[in-house]
Amino acid sequence: MDLSIITVTWNSAELIDKQLSSVQAGCKNISYEQFIVDNGSTDATLNLVKKDFPSAHLITMTKNAGFGAANNEAAKQAQGAFLLFLNPDMHVEEGSLDTMVAWMKQHPDVGLASCKLVDEQGKLNEDAKPRRLPGLLDQLAIELKIPHFFPGILNNYLYSNFDADNEQEVDSVRGSFMLMRREVYEKLGWAFDPRYFIWFEDVDTCREVKRLGFKVMHTPIITCVDYVGQSFKKRTTLWKQKAFTNSMLTYFKKWEPWYVWIWIALARPIGIVLAWTNDQIQKH
Repeated sequence: MDLSIITVTWNSAELIDKQLSSVQAGCKNISYEQFIVDNGSTDATLNLVKKDFPSAHLITMTKNAGFGAANNEAAKQAQGAFLLFLNPDMHVEEGSLDTMVAWMKQHPDVGLASCKLVDEQGKLNEDAKPRRLPGLLDQLAIELKIPHFFPGILNNYLYSNFDADNEQEVDSVRGSFMLMRREVYEKLGWAFDPRYFIWFEDVDTCREVKRLGFKVMHTPIITCVDYVGQSFKKRTTLWKQKAFTNSMLTYFKKWEPWYVWIWIALARPIGIVLAWTNDQIQKH
C-alpha cells in the first residue's frame, strides 16, 4: 500500500464529499486507502460517507476526542508506506497525490512534507503557510491579542516574506496537509502526541520529526485548496481561546523549562477574559 489518507470529521457534511472525491481523483497510479474518523458529528456526515463512499474505512468516536487522538486511531490501522493527514475542508488536484508520493520516495531524508496551500482562486493561503517554531514572546503576544493592534509583531513567527514557490526546509507545516513517512510514525508510536486535544499537535509533531533527524519540507510541486478552519467557525471565541491556550501551555511544558512556560500560564487567564469579553460584545 503506497498511501493512507486520514481525515478527521466533525459536522463536516458540507465539504467532506468534495474532499473525498478529490482524493480519489488525486490517486491515479498509486495504491491507497481512505480513513474517515468521525468525532461525534450530529449532522449528515456519517450517512453521507456511508452512502457515497462505501470503500472508505469509517471509524466513529463516541465523543469528540480531539484532532490528534482521532488521527491516531486511524494511523493504528493504516497500511500505507506514507500517511497523509488531510482535513475535510481540503481539495486536491487530479493526480497530485501520485506526484507527492513519488517526491517523498525521492527524498528519503524528509520525514514530513506539505505542499503549497492555496485559496479557491489559486492564490497562496496566508493562513495556511508554514510557521516558525513557537517562541515565548510571539505566543505571549497571541495570548494577549497584541497582534490585533500591532500585526507586524508576528512577522518573524509567520514567515512574513515566505516564498511559497521555493522548495525549502521549514520549522513546521500545518496539520491540514501533512504527509508523513511510515518510519517516523513507527519511531514515535503515534502521529500526534495524545496529550493535545486541538492545536499545537502539528507543530509538536514537526519538532519531533526534526528531533529524529528528518527534515520537514515545504514543496510547491503540487497545490491543494485549503478552506481553513471551517469547523472552528462553529465555535465561540471563548472556546477557541481556552483550547488554544491550553495546548500552547502543554507545548511549552513539554519543550521548555518552567521559567519559560510559567509566563504562558500566567498570561492565559487574561487571554480567556479578553475572549469572553469579545463573545459578549458579539451578542449585543
